[in-house]
Amino acid sequence: MTADRLKHFLDEHHVKYVSIRHSPAYTAQEVAESAHVHGKQFAKAVIVRLDGRLAMVVLPATEKVDLKALKTATGAHEVALASEADFEGKFPGCEPGAMPPFGTLYGMEVFASSRLGENDQIAFNAGSHTELYKISYKDFESLVEPTIVRFSPAH
Repeated sequence: MTADRLKHFLDEHHVKYVSIRHSPAYTAQEVAESAHVHGKQFAKAVIVRLDGRLAMVVLPATEKVDLKALKTATGAHEVALASEADFEGKFPGCEPGAMPPFGTLYGMEVFASSRLGENDQIAFNAGSHTELYKISYKDFESLVEPTIVRFSPAH
C-alpha cells in the first residue's frame, strides 16, 4: 500500500491524519526520533508466524514482541518472528520494513499491544522510510479492530 492508497483509505473513512516527511530512517526508534515523535506513540508493525500463517503485531517502538505472551493470547502452538522472505511481496508498494499497521488490508489478523491504547494519537510508517502518518488511536482501533495483547514491559 503506497502512501497514496493509505491516504485514500483514511479519507474514505473520514479519518483525520497528519502526514510527516522526515529524513530516511529504518528502525522504529530512528523514525520516531527523525520525525520528533515519542517512541511510545510510534506504532511499529512486526510480522509473525502463528502456526504457519502470517499475522501482524502492532506495538510501540519502545516495546518488543513477547512471543510467549503472544502464544498465550492467540492459543497458537508455534509462534515465531517471520523473516523478510516469509512476507516478501505481501505488501505491494511498500518499502521493506515500512508497512503501515493495517494488516487487515493485507488479509492478516492484527494483534496490538495494550500500551498503544495509552496514547491519544499514534504515528506509523506510511509505506516508505521517509513518511509517516499520525492518527488518533481510536480511529486506528476502529478501522483495524485488532486483538489487544498485554506484553511485558520493554526491556
